[in-house]
Amino acid sequence: MISSLSLGTWPTPIDEAPRLAARAGLARLWIKRDDLVGLGGGGNKVRKLEITCAEAIAAGASTLVTTGAPQSNHARLTAAAAARLGMRCVLVLVGGENERPGGNLLLDDYAGAEIVWAGDRPTDDVAAEVDGYLIPFGGTSATSVQGYERCGRELLEQVADFDAVVVALGSGGTMAGLVRELGPQRVVGVDTGVLSEPRATVAALVGAEIDPALLRIDRSRVGQGYGYYTRAARNAVAVAARTEGIFLDPTYTGRAMAALLAGGIGQNLVFLHSGGLPGLFSPPPSEHAADVASGHP
Repeated sequence: MISSLSLGTWPTPIDEAPRLAARAGLARLWIKRDDLVGLGGGGNKVRKLEITCAEAIAAGASTLVTTGAPQSNHARLTAAAAARLGMRCVLVLVGGENERPGGNLLLDDYAGAEIVWAGDRPTDDVAAEVDGYLIPFGGTSATSVQGYERCGRELLEQVADFDAVVVALGSGGTMAGLVRELGPQRVVGVDTGVLSEPRATVAALVGAEIDPALLRIDRSRVGQGYGYYTRAARNAVAVAARTEGIFLDPTYTGRAMAALLAGGIGQNLVFLHSGGLPGLFSPPPSEHAADVASGHP
């Protein structure tokens, strides 16, 4: 393990969810609470930032730069990490400035981040023009995935026996780290539509020894794309809230829970709650406008 900072509270809790398990037709279900890491509203990016921020400081950087969508959880947590470390933060975000920022954008502002809107240009091109240490999209790199190897070890200490851990698949680092520790058959990544080739990306992050064909990736939950709130995700968010009082997010964990509720993964499961609650307060457009108009999931 490479050197890292301490930005969270570890290990994160793991809660058994019997009512949600019964609703999903499972024998047992545990929720690994990486939404409760302590920094900046919580989320899976903190484990990666402990490593990437240590790399930035070792390189002599005083400014953190990263990219993302306007409601990027990674951007919000990079801003929070920079505040904790006394560093400047610049976020290069897709599109143009919103008239009424909410959700993660509001928290970015409170944390003191400087926002640069990329407009029609690729965010990576704009970020390359900013003076500072560039943290890659989603915080995912060959080194930062080690943060989720650590999470895998925590899981093995907290739960004696489980069939698989279900996790949202965005930039690929969270799934890759878990696969490194738990093996490909005990990790199910639910594609959120971020990557064009998720299997190849995750395999590359895991390492040359993994056969990409062995990775368990569910691509059935993408819907119209990453930037949309699917009907199944809306339903899954409501089910988790109404059975266990746990709130998911519209882009990542909502999709992952929808896959879990659909069944066919196993009978004793762990759900990795990767955070993202602020996204519920500024959700992406729904694929089904009638759902929003009616107020029903």
